[in-house]
Amino acid sequence: MTISASMVKELRERTGAGMMQCKNALVEANGDLDGAAEVLRISGQANADKKAKRIAADGRIVVARDGNKAVVVEINSETDFVARDENFVAFAEAVAAAALTSGTTDVATLAGEKLADGRTVEEARTELVGKVGENIGVRRIGQIESADVIASYTHGARIGSVVAIDGGDEVLARDVAMHVAASNPMCIDESGIPAETLENERRILTEQAQDSGKPAEIIEKMVAGRMNKYLKEITLLGQPFVKDPDVSVGQLLSGANATVTSFVRYEVGDGIEKKVDNFVEEVMAQVKGAS
Repeated sequence: MTISASMVKELRERTGAGMMQCKNALVEANGDLDGAAEVLRISGQANADKKAKRIAADGRIVVARDGNKAVVVEINSETDFVARDENFVAFAEAVAAAALTSGTTDVATLAGEKLADGRTVEEARTELVGKVGENIGVRRIGQIESADVIASYTHGARIGSVVAIDGGDEVLARDVAMHVAASNPMCIDESGIPAETLENERRILTEQAQDSGKPAEIIEKMVAGRMNKYLKEITLLGQPFVKDPDVSVGQLLSGANATVTSFVRYEVGDGIEKKVDNFVEEVMAQVKGAS
């Protein structure tokens, strides 16, 4: 059967696949558009499976909000180049919208949710892998729902935060969200720090103070002072407010008779161990292999 240019064009518009991929799929399906689309889908899944083991530590953070509910989603790619691709951007925004609608924070559950165009998240992800040639993954979803004030802040597409406050207004909440994005607090206050984290930090500070050779009562005061400094550094309420370092976030909120009830902050690739290529070693290995 002759495969016309118009058939290739229609399949390409329908699937987003390359021209030669569309033509080959149409040949395999004997000119049937639905069959060719299925061929491309199966091929795309195979390619996605092959790329799944490749590290995807770049990507975008997307925030979506509707009334008193907001989500923060991290979508990963292998390179910044693909993270800026319009197809990737559209996919990331569509996934965030689906997460907001579904209410799920489970990535596996979200994979089966439908996007606005009728495809599932997983089907769209698989097709995108075929288009851009990189491993693509939905890494995590954070959600905040509050009857009070919610605001968000994004720094480019690399960092995103959402904050809920009781009291105050959206301007204050956005300022706090900006602070969270910039200063990366571990938790709201000391009550949110795991006991083992506190114990480990106290142990380290005690050992350091004991090396000074000072009396026990002085060491105790040194440890207490350093622990207090440590808590101010890692808790939201203790940190100096980014827009006015002379005031802590806790003082800022107190002055407005407001409290932070929850926050979520994501940064692209945070915690992912990236592969570092050594070009010299790679070339030497190739030379040795050829000799």
